[in-house]
Amino acid sequence: MMPLYPLKFQPIMKEKIWGGQKIRTVLNKDFTPLDNCGETWEISGVQGNISVVSEGPLKGQTLPQLIETYKEDLLGEKVYEQHKTEFPLLVKFIDANQDLSIQVHPDDDLAQSRHGSLGKTEMWYIFQADEGSSLIAGFNQPLDKRDYLKHFNNNSLTSILNEESVVADDSFFIPAGRVHTIGKGLLLAEIQQTSDITYRIYDFDRIDKDGNKRELHTDEALDAIDYQHYPQYKTSYNTAINNAVELASCSYFRVNRLYFDETTTRSYDHLDSFVIFVCVDGILQIHWDQQHITVQKGEAVLMPATINQIHLVPSAPYKVLEAYIP
Repeated sequence: MMPLYPLKFQPIMKEKIWGGQKIRTVLNKDFTPLDNCGETWEISGVQGNISVVSEGPLKGQTLPQLIETYKEDLLGEKVYEQHKTEFPLLVKFIDANQDLSIQVHPDDDLAQSRHGSLGKTEMWYIFQADEGSSLIAGFNQPLDKRDYLKHFNNNSLTSILNEESVVADDSFFIPAGRVHTIGKGLLLAEIQQTSDITYRIYDFDRIDKDGNKRELHTDEALDAIDYQHYPQYKTSYNTAINNAVELASCSYFRVNRLYFDETTTRSYDHLDSFVIFVCVDGILQIHWDQQHITVQKGEAVLMPATINQIHLVPSAPYKVLEAYIP
């Protein structure tokens, strides 16, 4: 059996009604023949959107094939026991040339009962933001379902949504149930549960290239929404260089930001999980077992659970998201 190594995958490009050109101009990914690219799915086990290894001896293997062959050596014993052949995380880059729809995702219980699927909790890391960009996360006041419906029916929904000004390096945790939208001018990395279930609440009356409005899921969203108001929606963290800091932690994933301009060692003996690196700035080499690969901005790498220690060597100051199952 071929030894495991850090794995890169072929990006899966998605044209979107709101997509732009930054996937090409900022991340240097060619999405021909698409007119735009709103999302690239970098590591995916979602049916119909399965990642394929792009480099090395395992090139051409799909993610499910790898899991079937390597099992806990790839995922970790605990992760494999819980998820079997279904890879538990989905990694994306998203380019919003226009505001995305106002939407919400169901939690596990609701998604399972309605769709036979996991729910969708996610986190965002913004690594490029046009001047004046913003996004929506949650509500700006306490509400219940009746209050929400009153505003929805009066076309005043946007007045109760929490809008946040956004700059590069901002991060947001978006648990299932939180109403949200990514705003125009943002390029971000998203790490989420493996799920593609979205309830679209409002889409600004947009029409697609065929003149059709996109479907809304008004009734489905009512039971999915968390109507609570929270004092803070943006993640607060230490932005200093040569630090590893936590951005998000929940039962589905933990995500740290690594920002270094010097060599650092990361040890994973305490984990029983694979590790994903998502490079959002700079260039570095990952060294393990007298081998190394180069990773640059716009690339994601899946580290097998059997690799317990690595050295990260910068070619330029880098920012990397480090994600794993806690």
